[in-house]
Amino acid sequence: MTALGFLYPGHSAEDDYPRMEQLLGSDVRLDLVHTDIGEDAHRVDVLLEMGSPERLTAGVEQLRMSGAEAVVWACTSGSFVYGWEGAQGQVRALARSAGLPASSTSFAFVHAARELGLRRVAVGATYPDDVTALFAAFLRAGGVEPVTLHASGIVTAAEVGTWGHDEVLALARAVDGPDAEAILLPDTALHTAAHLPDLEKQLGKPVLTANQVTVWEALRLTDRKVNAPDLGALFTKEPLVQAG
Repeated sequence: MTALGFLYPGHSAEDDYPRMEQLLGSDVRLDLVHTDIGEDAHRVDVLLEMGSPERLTAGVEQLRMSGAEAVVWACTSGSFVYGWEGAQGQVRALARSAGLPASSTSFAFVHAARELGLRRVAVGATYPDDVTALFAAFLRAGGVEPVTLHASGIVTAAEVGTWGHDEVLALARAVDGPDAEAILLPDTALHTAAHLPDLEKQLGKPVLTANQVTVWEALRLTDRKVNAPDLGALFTKEPLVQAG
């Protein structure tokens, strides 16, 4: 059994995680601890506070007791808002407090893009323009070039959490273009786990979404690869051969 831990801000699309756990098979467990988000707003000052060490550390002990082997801060905006160096510091502090390998959703996007050999991507964000621009800058720092950006201008995670298949597909289509090798949808408040196969079929290219890459990143931290085609192209790599 591989137990993976996630610090998830508030309550929006956390039901993506039991759905993904079911698709990954019986030997992977996804444990979620909800962190306090304070004010629900995609605003830089609020996001910096949401990702503060105090808020993250508060959930760490519960994950340790669950037997988690790695922990991921399951929040994109609450990590990339710190910039590349700041987000690295955030992850290092989380690893120290948890005593576990750690990462965040922002780094998960960069690592997943590298896994698939992607250099040029389209970003369909739910955020306002200024927050979307910070995500684009983060991707560039990681060697991934956003060739098109779309900012939906939604202020609260609660509103994002109400979006269904049609809204998610419309967002992906709005930002797609011939130069983009993949579509990135960077918000863990967005329900996407049920839509991945159809999104990739409709768009004809890989689609990376926040909760999907967050789980993949936790598996990466524990040296696990799982073949789960219902979770998109990212999960169709052959599993690692287990020694012993």
